[in-house]
Amino acid sequence: MTENTMSELRFCPSFCVTHDCNLSCVYCYQKHSTGKHMNLEVARQSIDWIFSHVPDYADSVEIDFIGGEPLLEFSLIKEIVSYVCEKQPDIPFIFFATTNGTVLDDAMKDWFTAHRSCFCLALSLDGNRITHNHNRCNSFDAIDIDFFLRNWPDQGVKMTLSEYSLQHLAEDVKYLHSLSINVIDGVNLYEGAFDWDKDEYITILIPQLAELVEYYAKNDALHPCQLFDKDLSSCESQTKDRNKWCGIGTGTHFFDVDGKRYPCSFVTPMTFTQNELDRILETDFTNDENFIDDECFNDCYIYPICPQCIGANYMVNKTFRKRNRSKCRIQKLISLFIADMEAKRIVKNPKRYDDTKLYYTIEAIKKIRNAYVGMFEKFYKEVYNDNLCKMHEETESEVGVSVSI
Repeated sequence: MTENTMSELRFCPSFCVTHDCNLSCVYCYQKHSTGKHMNLEVARQSIDWIFSHVPDYADSVEIDFIGGEPLLEFSLIKEIVSYVCEKQPDIPFIFFATTNGTVLDDAMKDWFTAHRSCFCLALSLDGNRITHNHNRCNSFDAIDIDFFLRNWPDQGVKMTLSEYSLQHLAEDVKYLHSLSINVIDGVNLYEGAFDWDKDEYITILIPQLAELVEYYAKNDALHPCQLFDKDLSSCESQTKDRNKWCGIGTGTHFFDVDGKRYPCSFVTPMTFTQNELDRILETDFTNDENFIDDECFNDCYIYPICPQCIGANYMVNKTFRKRNRSKCRIQKLISLFIADMEAKRIVKNPKRYDDTKLYYTIEAIKKIRNAYVGMFEKFYKEVYNDNLCKMHEETESEVGVSVSI
């Protein structure tokens, strides 16, 4: 959560309490063999810095514990929470951690239950047992999913897509919703020097995305997973926002185990060499222009809804100003199916948006289809032996009818 994305404006520094992790997930880009962890004195100094440097924009402070697996340092986390609560800062605060859920014991569960009003614990869960076990070291049965649902029913799970996940995407998303998980966060292609532009991935994804379109059209009260949770109307903005995508270096300070401060939880010694970090730290993070890919900004219609990790851009391209282009085609495919979902939802409920947003959303649907249908026609025929253009034309006609209702 950053100053650019939240209606409640939070300052969100994060603490790396340990580099260690008890798992070795297939998509992990970090080094977890250092054995390093934070001590209480470093933590206290970092806390003191945070509450003396809260930006003017912030309404509250969210202190995020990360790793590695943060709950490996549960005793330290408890001491940090006690220290902050004793200080009684003037600004509201909350604690947050994402865990793989496998090291939670009964004592931890009791403590988190007692502190759930000030501490939110989120779970990484990649889908059903088969997919999760493939991605995350056969850890599914070690997780008490009901514990998270009881204590934080409105908190989303973090789902990361691997190469394996693509062929099971719809099944896994529907499975998570079947658990009464209303919010599915982090449904993004994993980061790193990996080529997501292969034709086979497009062919695999088309039926998965089509199945999710039908699922969310039928269950239109459900909040779509993060992959589909995009505001198409923003693509029709007359003045596109040139702000950087996240709060890197300004709202997402990362304190490593030794207390050294880095721009975000991606840009750390677990990801980059010291020479790379030295170059990165020379960046002026207050100047958003240092993070804008002008080609994408000027030429891509879906720029406002195309997610990116600025740190991952640097990892792949050695610059913040150029996006990882291996994801471009898949993101355009996803936007095409988001347009389908929105069209079907509008047909089902024409009053779901006010008149202005409805108009801009429908304009975006039309332009996305005009721009990208032809790009994926051959893949659609391979999968369905049918005409993608014809399908979109039929749905677009239905949307036109809905607008006149």
